Amino acid sequence: MRKSNLTFITLFLSVVNIFSQPYVVDKVVGVVGKNQVLYSEVEEQYLQYIAQGVKPKPTKCEVFENILSQKLLANQAEIDSLIVDELTVEMELDDRIKYFINQIGTEEKLIEYFGKSILEIKEDMRDAVREQLLMQMMRREITSTLSVTPTEVRNFFKSLPEDSIPYIDAQVKINQIVVYPKSSEQAILDVRERLLNLRERIMNGEKFSTLAVLYSEGPSAARGGDIGWVSKADVDPAYFKAASALKEGQISKIVESEFGYHLIQLIERSDERIHTRHIIMKPKITYEEKEEALTRIDSIVQLVRLDTLTFERAAMFYSQDEDTRMNGGLRVNPVTGNTLFELDEFETSEHYIIRELKVGEISKPYESKDKNGKLVYKVIRIKLKTEPHKANLKQDYELLKQMTSQVKESEIVDKWVEDKLRSTYVKLNEPYNNCNFRIKGWIKD
Repeated sequence: MRKSNLTFITLFLSVVNIFSQPYVVDKVVGVVGKNQVLYSEVEEQYLQYIAQGVKPKPTKCEVFENILSQKLLANQAEIDSLIVDELTVEMELDDRIKYFINQIGTEEKLIEYFGKSILEIKEDMRDAVREQLLMQMMRREITSTLSVTPTEVRNFFKSLPEDSIPYIDAQVKINQIVVYPKSSEQAILDVRERLLNLRERIMNGEKFSTLAVLYSEGPSAARGGDIGWVSKADVDPAYFKAASALKEGQISKIVESEFGYHLIQLIERSDERIHTRHIIMKPKITYEEKEEALTRIDSIVQLVRLDTLTFERAAMFYSQDEDTRMNGGLRVNPVTGNTLFELDEFETSEHYIIRELKVGEISKPYESKDKNGKLVYKVIRIKLKTEPHKANLKQDYELLKQMTSQVKESEIVDKWVEDKLRSTYVKLNEPYNNCNFRIKGWIKD
């Protein structure tokens, strides 16, 4: 929604496009452990900072040092045998592609811009995303014991120069009631029959991966249904239980999960992790089933409007969203961990609905998708709406606590980097081998 986001994505895509071309001359400007830093990486991240309007404007030496720290974290993660499973990488890639599409307009425009398919764009980003996730895991390991006291938050706020106090856009706190259309028994039966037919074809010699490409309805279809290595915490419990009971190469019976219906093939296993591929299908929702869900949610809202129930109690009794139901439908921001959202954090369809509502007002029912991509119908109520303002301790304590935590985290990581540099191989090349670095140890004596 923001113009700055559009500027960022445009520059980001331009940079990725430039440096994915074979005729661009690139070179290694630094080595940390086994990880190289390319000249293109510095240029790309520098342009991203500029596009985001980061102030004060960083120098390229500062950007280079930031990348060196990231490489050091990723290098130590590999030494410590930390592993990012392929499902997590795939989910992160999917999120980034969705973000890019939202910013540039449509999937077709993104494909046209790159001159590549979505799958090819994702493959171009895969190694970089995996390294970033490894770095984040290592950073969490280092800062796992971090805590922030109210006194530290107050002292941090008092230390901020007037022009550094953040300006807070309008924010909202919302409750929601969610209803899922029920799939008919016939639609479920149709899916099960199709999967049974595919299972029979596999047992008669056809390749599981080929049929997954042709028939699976999940994002892994393009990879022959391969979702990589996962642990119990990464997937639906029913999926993991069924897959874990298989022998390598064996095909499961039909498995029902919160995502749909699966056929699963176990590729290999290791300790508490499994490597699988699957074919997933979802029962189709008919027009009549959608209308029934709308009627159901309308009747729930009517109880609230007649003061028979509060919105919160109606959510607890009738909402089918397990993440918010027991909190009276109160939604939690997955980015910040609190219950406040800026308007541009909502998907476009929700943004326009929420923007027009006043505090206490309830929306008309609207169609949406849950976190698993399933069709849902929602109504929302605005619980709180703030006006744009400069941050203060009364209204924005959680934000200021988060900022305080980020400062402490940076200090802890900087100290870790400085200590780790004593035992890590580092080599810097032109034009960055004469930079005046913030952390000692990058340039060996």
